[in-house]
Amino acid sequence: MRPMQAETVHAAFAEAARRWPDRPFLNVLPETAAIYGIESGELSYGDAAARVETIQAAYRAAGIEPGHRVMLLLENRPAFFLHWVALNGLSASVVPLNPDLRAAEQAYMIGHARPALAVAIAARVDELRGAAEQAGSAMAVADVDAGMPQVTVAPVFDASGPGRAREAAMLYTSGTTGQPKGCVLANEYFLMSGQWYEDMQGICALRDGDRMITPLPIFHMNAMACSFMGMMAVGGCLTALDRFHPRSWWADVRDSGATCLHYLGVMPSMLMGSDAQPADRDHKVRFGFGAGVDPKLHAAFEERFGFPLTESWAMTETGAASAITSNLDPRRVGEACFGRPGPEVEIRIVDDAGQDVVAGLPGELLIRRSGPNPRAGFFVEYYKNPQATEEAWEGGWFHTGDIVRQEASGDMFFVDRKKNVIRRSGENIAAVEVESVLMRHPEIAAVGIAAVPDEIRGDEVFACIVPKGMPSADLAREIVRWALDQIAYYKVPGHIAFVDELPLTATQKIQRAALKTRAIALLDDPATVNTTKLKKRQIA
Repeated sequence: MRPMQAETVHAAFAEAARRWPDRPFLNVLPETAAIYGIESGELSYGDAAARVETIQAAYRAAGIEPGHRVMLLLENRPAFFLHWVALNGLSASVVPLNPDLRAAEQAYMIGHARPALAVAIAARVDELRGAAEQAGSAMAVADVDAGMPQVTVAPVFDASGPGRAREAAMLYTSGTTGQPKGCVLANEYFLMSGQWYEDMQGICALRDGDRMITPLPIFHMNAMACSFMGMMAVGGCLTALDRFHPRSWWADVRDSGATCLHYLGVMPSMLMGSDAQPADRDHKVRFGFGAGVDPKLHAAFEERFGFPLTESWAMTETGAASAITSNLDPRRVGEACFGRPGPEVEIRIVDDAGQDVVAGLPGELLIRRSGPNPRAGFFVEYYKNPQATEEAWEGGWFHTGDIVRQEASGDMFFVDRKKNVIRRSGENIAAVEVESVLMRHPEIAAVGIAAVPDEIRGDEVFACIVPKGMPSADLAREIVRWALDQIAYYKVPGHIAFVDELPLTATQKIQRAALKTRAIALLDDPATVNTTKLKKRQIA
């Protein structure tokens, strides 16, 4: 049996450890080890299996049972994967927590997901306890390097069904209605994603024993469902960095022995900003897998560094099993093309009335899995939000909210987002959520949030603010500093323009298209305050 044919993530790992006990499984580079204060070096599949058993025993002794959820705030430490596998073997689910979220955001997730326990790095334990108290939750909080307290919160989901259908994780994704939605993901979601990567043909086909490096957040679906499951499928080794460090990136790639890597569009842009070096091709990388490379830099990057960047499309809701990837020739380099759909998925591109558009014209992408179960490999549901789940699946198709176009050749191109979501350096940001936070500021009468283009980050957050008093650059900077204590730094406005009024509909709702047009026009206005330099991660 191949690992991805198992019934659960834990069973897949156990099979991989049985097949390849002496192969390297997780690799920690010295730079990452120094930042986190952990050991550097490789951990074999066999040694990882022993650690998983020890961690699992500790959870069992703490009272974790099938149907419990455990929140993990471990940043990009490889321990995250070991804890996830251990909990999965107990039929419990994980709720990964973005370390950039502030207390109010944490409290919302705790109250919504109802975890029995949170496991965090020592520096964040007190903060999480405060967030749990704010949420009115009896969730216990454990230091990852210390003992685990007894849990008192009851299980919250039914774990009695078949393993592949059992909840394995709940990931939060920004929507258009303010608060993030909790995407319930079953074991099948992760196993099908790993199988998809293992079965990939063409440019980004994995090979037995591959080595992957990723700087992407391991609390997102890309690292969990693609990088981690893909390496496990082929007995490969995963090197997860704490984050992307442009200056040391190529040294990390070489030192890791990486044969493949994952990227976001911000990475090629930053790397191409450095001077060419004789060692630019001194690596073993066969391909990069990601999304959002600047079309103007795509061909130049491949020529300089000597490997292809394969653009791809997927969402937290769809999983990798329904991804679309530019992995086959002929490639459309530098055209924002993310490939052609394979036989495993069906797509439609529709206008606002839900009618199929003519080939070549833009429309919303609808997608589903081919075969008898159109939802196979997708998310199970938006937790506690059946209405949003059914709306997303209206008519038997998943409505992505992404505007794309498809040529007669089958090649697909990203155009824009229909949903009011800003995509900044790989993070989805709900404009409504940012607006609701800023409206609590005493000097703001009204606010509208829109995306504006950013050469490095893709999108940046732009705020049109109607002030209660006199506008000023000092007020803009004060608003940003205040917001940094309320929400994750990347959600905070990078540009602020004070306006007399917002474009509104007859029912007093923001006209989103008009707001975006105004924001782009104001971007170069001398009166607009650039606050991007204030957007820095907050120290807990």
